[in-house]
Amino acid sequence: MKIKDTVSYIKEGKLDYVLAEKLGIFKDNLENEKARILSAVDSFASLYGSEREISVFSVGGRSEISGNHTDHNAGRVIAASINLSVIAIASARDDGIIRIKSEGFEEDVVSPEDALSPNEAKRYKSSAIIAGIENAFIKNSLKVGGFDAFTVSNVLKGSGLSSSAAFEVTVAKILSSLYNDDKVPEIELAKMSQYAENVFFGKPCGLMDQAACAVGGLIAVDFEDISAPVVEKLDFDLTKAGYSLCITDTGANHADLNEDYASVPAEMKKVASLVSCPVLRRTTKEKILENAEYIRKEAGDRALLRALHFFDENERVSSQVRAAKTGDIEAFLSDVAASGNSSYKYLQNVYSARNVTEQSVSLALYLSESFLGKRGAVRVHGGGFAGTVQAYVPSDMTCRFKEYMESFFGEGSCLVLSVRKSGAEKIL
Repeated sequence: MKIKDTVSYIKEGKLDYVLAEKLGIFKDNLENEKARILSAVDSFASLYGSEREISVFSVGGRSEISGNHTDHNAGRVIAASINLSVIAIASARDDGIIRIKSEGFEEDVVSPEDALSPNEAKRYKSSAIIAGIENAFIKNSLKVGGFDAFTVSNVLKGSGLSSSAAFEVTVAKILSSLYNDDKVPEIELAKMSQYAENVFFGKPCGLMDQAACAVGGLIAVDFEDISAPVVEKLDFDLTKAGYSLCITDTGANHADLNEDYASVPAEMKKVASLVSCPVLRRTTKEKILENAEYIRKEAGDRALLRALHFFDENERVSSQVRAAKTGDIEAFLSDVAASGNSSYKYLQNVYSARNVTEQSVSLALYLSESFLGKRGAVRVHGGGFAGTVQAYVPSDMTCRFKEYMESFFGEGSCLVLSVRKSGAEKIL
């Protein structure tokens, strides 16, 4: 569709249904979302030409729902695509060069030669992600080609909502649409995005973030076979069940936490190695408890507690999947609360042991639980140690909950989200 026709289509409200039903945009935010897309179209036109044929893409961020720190030990997780997103305006070009200008960042320019192999000099740069995804398409015998794109994102960085995975999947979706008749399955888009991040970008991430962004909705992922995780989409609508998904960003300092994050998988794998297993999924809780004295001596009490959290959390995910399939919201929320309790007491990823005076996540958990009383549920969001808290808030309390949490952590700190039904989507 030509740029002028795209603008008319959006202004006439013809995209409203898709935005609301597929992308989870709240009714009172529809005009803002359309303005965001129109602004991106205008920026594309200014950079790359106003007479171009364009396509419009949307890929949501993600929220981890359950399975706190289990994926790296071949566990189970539940995650969801959310209604904060990367929007991309893209148009094919015939010289094989990919140019992507993301709002607020320098333009990335990737040549066909860049996609042939990883370049150490470009590690940890967005251009490496783009080259890596193109390389993954080539390795999978898929077509590739050049394009120009302008992207905007309201998936907040550093909030645990996977802005990087959303960008990766967006690039993969554009290549699928422009050069492969939009027929590449969503989970393959996720796998190629993970490949790009692992091999070209240089970060050894798992598949959860990319899978949630690409597939959409609520998904369960089983990492028992780490090389080929099983992804199942769950038909469960949190909004229809009467709840909002709220993420409170406490604004805590994320600096110098690498050691804390790394200690969790390292300690779990240490425990597994003490019973001759590579990861905890290859053994049992009973086996760990039988060897508790030896494990405490060799790895310490915290490592043992974190291992026990793994087994209980893994079972909770299975329980939550059953609750989602039967629509049992009370059982679902009970497991959310149990996950939060276990993360706090046994996984111990709520604050850094090296900076015990910084406990903003603990404070946010307390405030959230106190406000909700016996309704809803609360847990630490994502990796923990600093940052965000996740709350399931009854719809009739959502506005007051947001105001209450922002009175402590600042205006805009509490995000009221919805689970979007679609994942990587070409919307025009």
